[in-house]
Amino acid sequence: MSHMRLVKAPEAHSGGCLCHSPAFKRINTVFSQKAAHAAPITADTVAAAIPTAKSQNNKDASAQVAAVTAFINIRIFDGVSDDLIDGLQVLVEGNKIKSVEPAGTKLPPEVTCIDGGGGVLMPGLIDAHWHAIMARPSMMTAMTADFNYIQALAIAEADATIMRGFTTVRDMGGPVFGLKRAIDEHIARGPRIFPSGAFITQTGGHGDFRLLGELPHAPADPLSYAERVGMTAIADGADKVLLRAREQLMRGASQLKYMAGGGVVSMYDSIDVTEGSVEEIRAAVTAAENWGTYVTVHAYTARAVTMAITGGVKCIEHGQLIDEETARLIAEKDIWWSLQPFLDDEDAVPTATPASRAKQLQMVAGTDTAYRLAKKYKIKTAWGTDTLFNEHLATRQGAQLAKLVRWYTPVEVLKMATSVNAELCGFSGPRNPYPGKLGVVENNALADLILVAGNPLSDIQLVAQPDSAFKVIMKDGKIFKNTLGE
Repeated sequence: MSHMRLVKAPEAHSGGCLCHSPAFKRINTVFSQKAAHAAPITADTVAAAIPTAKSQNNKDASAQVAAVTAFINIRIFDGVSDDLIDGLQVLVEGNKIKSVEPAGTKLPPEVTCIDGGGGVLMPGLIDAHWHAIMARPSMMTAMTADFNYIQALAIAEADATIMRGFTTVRDMGGPVFGLKRAIDEHIARGPRIFPSGAFITQTGGHGDFRLLGELPHAPADPLSYAERVGMTAIADGADKVLLRAREQLMRGASQLKYMAGGGVVSMYDSIDVTEGSVEEIRAAVTAAENWGTYVTVHAYTARAVTMAITGGVKCIEHGQLIDEETARLIAEKDIWWSLQPFLDDEDAVPTATPASRAKQLQMVAGTDTAYRLAKKYKIKTAWGTDTLFNEHLATRQGAQLAKLVRWYTPVEVLKMATSVNAELCGFSGPRNPYPGKLGVVENNALADLILVAGNPLSDIQLVAQPDSAFKVIMKDGKIFKNTLGE
């Protein structure tokens, strides 16, 4: 007779399962008690809880009608034309412009009608070099405060940004993925964000915020604070750059930002320093192109810009110190140039040290030359503020746009801040988080619109006075401001 051994059946749950925890038992008891007192499930209760197809369709139809807005009695700057367009009205349905049609065309029922009183309807403004996380806090606060506080400041600044008429920003570095999601899900108010995520930098580069006491850094050492929160990604060598680039794309970057040269506010590098290598930049470019997007670089000098172009980048941020030969190369390679009107004026970013101030003066001395070269070689030129670490400067966003009349006509300025910047945002291809056409007033474009009291083509300073001049601000078909009649 064979011996039989009793084998215990495996438990349904592992020892780590929460199903048998005291907390779960308490929750289950509460739900069981509520269920015991609930009404029985019958055909009638199910029918009452689930709307019929007819009632649901009626609900959807009424919601659709309520979402139709008409702008009448307006003149239009469409983002691409040299002059205002009269005799038209604009119909917005949902989040898009349904039609730009002759004035007086019969409007659909239940439409919300906005009488512009002869004002100018134009696309929402776009800042192509913004830092949503770093615009408002001081540098010391950004580097030392509880990061929940920094995020709270960013939420407040995002709200202020859209109320200045900037309905889209191309974020050039910082942990904005959570903020972007909250805005997109209508939890917070703010502009559309094209995020870069952490900017990629070499050791000692423009994005290295570590103190000297933290060196040398061994592979087993923890990441620095700025790295942990996603402000920066320090990467030395092509393999490490590839890793950090892929991490940003994994998190949702629409484009990548690489630090290819020295900066004004950074602690260790002079502005003439070239950072990274062709191989490292190519690694970032490979990662980006595999995802259908591109790399832009922070760089001021001819050497840094030339190296970056050799590495395959598609856009240059800054570039105030390049020479004519480099400008020709940018034009020949059809590279974007994202320029900022850096001058030694009231909008200069405050510097913390004499060394940073010296670098700033060196950089701003090249601004006029940079714009002259961009115009001479007909380079695709975008505009942005690059506001950093100063709450007051953030309020000057529109004023810095108006400052471009030093080099361009008002209509050229407005085109740059609408349809041109929109083209650069759309350069992210399949990584574009907002499929649709931005920066224009035309059929089927995304409904990001500003109604201006006055004509910004003849008075560009109106964009610097959003509180009084911008009567209506709409983003994605939703009205964020309407002070008509006040």
